[in-house]
Amino acid sequence: MVESSAPVITVDGPGGSGKGTITQMLARKLGWHLLDSGALYRLTALAAVRQGVSLDDEAGLVKVAAGLDVSFEPTPAGEPVKVILAGQDVTADIRTESAGDNASKVAVIQSVRDALLQRQRDFRQTPGLVADGRDMGTVVFPDAPVKIFLTASAEERAQRRYSQLKDAGVDVNIDALLEEIRVRDERDMNRSAAPLKPADDAQVIDSTGLSIEEVLDRCMAAAGQA
Repeated sequence: MVESSAPVITVDGPGGSGKGTITQMLARKLGWHLLDSGALYRLTALAAVRQGVSLDDEAGLVKVAAGLDVSFEPTPAGEPVKVILAGQDVTADIRTESAGDNASKVAVIQSVRDALLQRQRDFRQTPGLVADGRDMGTVVFPDAPVKIFLTASAEERAQRRYSQLKDAGVDVNIDALLEEIRVRDERDMNRSAAPLKPADDAQVIDSTGLSIEEVLDRCMAAAGQA
């Protein structure tokens, strides 16, 4: 049960759709708190690996999830939110392709999702919260006054990720990235636990071919209803 009456704007959608950038920009403009829910699954997977817990050890993963010591710190525009795990900056560690793949595997386990559910809801504090994820509007904050589902074509999302990695000096194959994105989309959309889909009352925004400023404008227009 959600205990706080603070308003929430949920921003759901597949990986690479621009959710992370948009939620940070919205939170800064509104002066609201920010929740990067996807990071919690990445953090659970990372912490499990570091603690020697197998990703198919359900009981072990639940224990890891329940004991996560995590905080988010705002960063300048264009940079990912800083993620602190047990006092250590793990922002880069959880943004790798393998971390994303591990997070997707962990996220299909209902008991792990249950362990993280209240943790996510605890981020709902005044003056408001912008929540980034895949099931923020459907499961975590079903009463949110504004729900956005941000999407983009798999090809565009692969190109964005390719550009990010190349800029970071990482040698990567765009065809392999595209295949990884399609496989992850398929798994996320067809999982039994909170499948990736727009909430019935969500506003769907397709960012394919749009600049980040154009996407932000559309999201701010939606946020005006919060």
